Amino acid sequence: MKNRTLLALLLVLAMVVAACSPSDEGGGTTEAPDGTEAPDTTEGGDTSTTEGGGDGTTMAPGDGTGFAALDAAMAGEYEGTSVEIWAQWLPESVEAANFEATLQPFRDATGIDVNFQPTPDYETALQVAVDGGNAPDIAQIAQPGKMHQYAEAGQLVALDGFINTDKLQADLGDAFYSLGQYNDTLYGLFYKTDVKSIVWYPVQAFADAGYTVPTNWDELIALSDQIVADGNGSPWCISIESQEADGWVATDWMEDILLRTAPPEIYEQWYNHEIPFNHPEVLEAADYMSQIWFTDGYAYGGNTYINATWIGETQDPMFLEDGPQCWMQKQAAWIPGFWGANRDFVADNPEAPSSEWPNVPGEDADFFYFPTIEEEFGTPALGSGDMFVMFNDRPEVQALIEFLATPEGAQAWIEAGGFLSPLNTVPSDWYTYPNVGLAEIVNNATTLGFDASDLMPAEVGAGSFWSGMVDWVAANGEDTEAIFQQIEDSWPG
Repeated sequence: MKNRTLLALLLVLAMVVAACSPSDEGGGTTEAPDGTEAPDTTEGGDTSTTEGGGDGTTMAPGDGTGFAALDAAMAGEYEGTSVEIWAQWLPESVEAANFEATLQPFRDATGIDVNFQPTPDYETALQVAVDGGNAPDIAQIAQPGKMHQYAEAGQLVALDGFINTDKLQADLGDAFYSLGQYNDTLYGLFYKTDVKSIVWYPVQAFADAGYTVPTNWDELIALSDQIVADGNGSPWCISIESQEADGWVATDWMEDILLRTAPPEIYEQWYNHEIPFNHPEVLEAADYMSQIWFTDGYAYGGNTYINATWIGETQDPMFLEDGPQCWMQKQAAWIPGFWGANRDFVADNPEAPSSEWPNVPGEDADFFYFPTIEEEFGTPALGSGDMFVMFNDRPEVQALIEFLATPEGAQAWIEAGGFLSPLNTVPSDWYTYPNVGLAEIVNNATTLGFDASDLMPAEVGAGSFWSGMVDWVAANGEDTEAIFQQIEDSWPG
């Protein structure tokens, strides 16, 4: 992949989130250009219709969707065929339920049987299936570096061999379209994007305790000290156990902090390996991170809890009946589906809106912007994305990929909340909480950074970086230089 400027990597994200903002107000240096308002999809081009939203999503053939295989599928040409699709969203999770809901309109409109497999131990399971010649037709991948590996090995289907690339590039924008390429060939369709620079906190408990939302790093540390001094448990809910993907939460923290303590050029040079992984600026970011992760009493359960606790249970002590025993969790907007009693409720009631969950997002807990550290680097935002790739080339598989490239391919999830589409054609009124707050963060961002570990080679970004952070936590923040040197040494030649 060619190097490109940091701002270009997520400029389209600013456009997407700005489109779901309730107004054109807000500061920041990134402004959405004219023309980002979603077009009326009932006239020309995409003729899909929407009734009610969520489960009311319908698709109807008409003048055409702009995608040939999808049009043929909607005309019934592939009825009775089947497609298998895998994703890392865990079984019985709100994410899996929402994605399943997005697929139903495609099944109904085409007669194609879509077998969705939410897969535990995902990265390992997918690699084993691919190596064994049993790859699913379509698979979700979070790391462009991993997509590059599969593409280089000749295991992926080139999407630009059949898809309407002019339409797709216009709908996605240059940044996300380019991130789906390897050697100028399109292999990955970006489907979902996240803003990671947010911290969740229990709203009423905060107010009852007299705590206020911090706006900079010094205030964040002062608040953490106050919670400890008050005897109110630990200020932070942190854990990084994620099956075979242990450690990725810690990499997000490092990246978010580096954007706040170093120039954007350093961040870009870091993931491109134009500076060593253990550059002094990176070690300085680790020092800031240590202040929260390893200060005695700050992180609930200490480093043992951090390494041993599944990320879906990280914040459970925030929702105890007797009051929070940890008060802040840095995690993206998908996490409310895993809060406390929400996990079991969502498993039993996958179609229930978040307003009916036991712990209601925006009420029982809300989020604030992860604060600035050094004023000269402004108010940056960190984001990431999920793409789909094709391993098997059949017309019905092409049709499903093309459906996922339309707003209707994510409509149920968008309307359920916690989902940002990279498509600039999504109608703004589909978006609900928490996307309005995320819009404000992105619109005010002075720098936008794509998840660096996802842009590094997979051996590092989804390998030694993850495992190195686990080792660092096990050492309670000691041996930083030695551990980061090991990550540097692992970079492929």
